[in-house]
Amino acid sequence: MSLLEIKNLEASVEDRQILRGVNLTVNPGEVHAIMGPNGSGKSTLAHVLSGKDGYEVTGGEVRLDGVDLLALAPDERAAAGLFLAFQYPMEIPGVATMTFLRTAMNSQRKKRGEPELSTPDFMKRVREEAKNLSIDPEMLKRPVNVGFSGGEKKRAEVLQMALLQPKLAILDETDSGLDIDALKIAAEGVNRLRSPERGMIVITHYQRLLNHIVPDIVHVFSRGRIVRTGGKELALELEAKGYADYEQEAAA
Repeated sequence: MSLLEIKNLEASVEDRQILRGVNLTVNPGEVHAIMGPNGSGKSTLAHVLSGKDGYEVTGGEVRLDGVDLLALAPDERAAAGLFLAFQYPMEIPGVATMTFLRTAMNSQRKKRGEPELSTPDFMKRVREEAKNLSIDPEMLKRPVNVGFSGGEKKRAEVLQMALLQPKLAILDETDSGLDIDALKIAAEGVNRLRSPERGMIVITHYQRLLNHIVPDIVHVFSRGRIVRTGGKELALELEAKGYADYEQEAAA
């Protein structure tokens, strides 16, 4: 069975149609890259899959591990195994990072009928994963993302993914605002989470991220739909030639 199956997905924002018949299948163990110009609908797809308010699905269907994803509330989608790493992670003043992480983990475990993690077990897991991502323990004592650099915010997102162990991880322009060193650290964290059971969708404008997170399949997104699919060499072609030809194709 496919891990994620999207059929003819259409969606609008403020009565303006953005997604125009998206078809995409992600199997367990696969990493898919979605590339395209600004305004093509890449982030809209991520937001629709996560259940963000303000996005109206007007057609099509989405199934995650056989479950009707669109019928679930956002927290239920997360408990079902969907994770979204944001392009611009939100600051949450007054909420300690460690409290946030433990609450998120135990909330999902509760929805799945699993026992909550004890404080010692939780602390052990956080320390192990934080070390792998070169995260200073002092950073975890601060409010969520408050005062974090761009690299710290993205590493914190990867830390959440490592702790929550989703079935499907969507990375929405994880490379935004990162220098090359921060990008390498974040990418190494993502690569450690690749597994035969987990699928990933990496959304990006640029091929440079895909030097570090090498995809199995690359899709070109234009005007709200996928207009071409190929191997990792397609990303190199896009880097060299740009998106102009695909914009014309999508408009035809």
